[in-house]
Amino acid sequence: MDYSHSPQFNNSTKRFENPNGEKIDRGFLEVFKVASNYIKRDYDEWENKGFPSINPSKEDLADFSESVIWIGHSTVLINHKGVTALTDPHFTKRAGPFGMMGPKRITPPPFNIEDLPKIDIILISHNHYDHLDKQSIIQLLQNQPRIKFFVPLGLSPILRSFGATEISEVDWWQSVECGGVNIQSTQVQHWSRRSFFDRNKTLWSGWMMSWEDFSFYFTGDSGFSGDFIKTAQRCGNPTLAAIPIGAYDPREFMKVAHMNPEEAVRTFQDLGAKYAFAIHWGTFKLSLEPMDEPPMQLNISLEKAGIHHSKFKCLKHGEQWRSPF
Repeated sequence: MDYSHSPQFNNSTKRFENPNGEKIDRGFLEVFKVASNYIKRDYDEWENKGFPSINPSKEDLADFSESVIWIGHSTVLINHKGVTALTDPHFTKRAGPFGMMGPKRITPPPFNIEDLPKIDIILISHNHYDHLDKQSIIQLLQNQPRIKFFVPLGLSPILRSFGATEISEVDWWQSVECGGVNIQSTQVQHWSRRSFFDRNKTLWSGWMMSWEDFSFYFTGDSGFSGDFIKTAQRCGNPTLAAIPIGAYDPREFMKVAHMNPEEAVRTFQDLGAKYAFAIHWGTFKLSLEPMDEPPMQLNISLEKAGIHHSKFKCLKHGEQWRSPF
């Protein structure tokens, strides 16, 4: 497809780029060193037992309204004004191709796909396997074939191959109206790849959902940058934000693509969000920090910033939060 119209697309390389020039391209030796350290990593009790979760029943979920649930990693269920959205749905045991490769799931999903209420909208941030999971999408569409998908540039073909038919593919800052909510793609600092040959062939994105009286910002996956000030300027300050806090060590290797808890607090401040909750931790072992470190570091960073933990929460897997609504 032709993406030459996109400011994010380099017509010479035929790949998308971060506007600040961050390529997030690592050499073989650097990747090999990190992979070796990952294989030889210290024992982590949480990696073996997973984190406590709350497990709502199908009946509980049938009445889901005016609330948000963190399902795990970057999968969030949210409802406002009769519209129910799901972000980066991932319910399977591995974050990798064929369902057999890639990091294994540490904390199981708090409920099954079949237990979900009617989903109106799915937001996809990018094509990495821990965010775009083929089997989860296929199962969702088997149960609910008319879900509307919102994806960054380049992702329509793969969603169609999974069985999706209602897809809005947009560039950064473009918006679409759906069911009384404005859905806008936002600029974030990341990258994409699903094979050895497609690096940055598709775009990555954050998402702002805006109603007249409420807004929800899904950061997706991102390093810390000035993008969140720009998002607040262009989209307004969100009522509620889902902000990643994990997969940040070794810092020099991960910094451009993944924010740490201190940077997550700065993101919260830059967005001017009223409330936030943490995502992208405690579900898959993706990096070298202990799995229970991100929420502890978040609390330390919030205290240093003078922000009460009731404003930026670490929910349990499956936990529901109604206060922001």
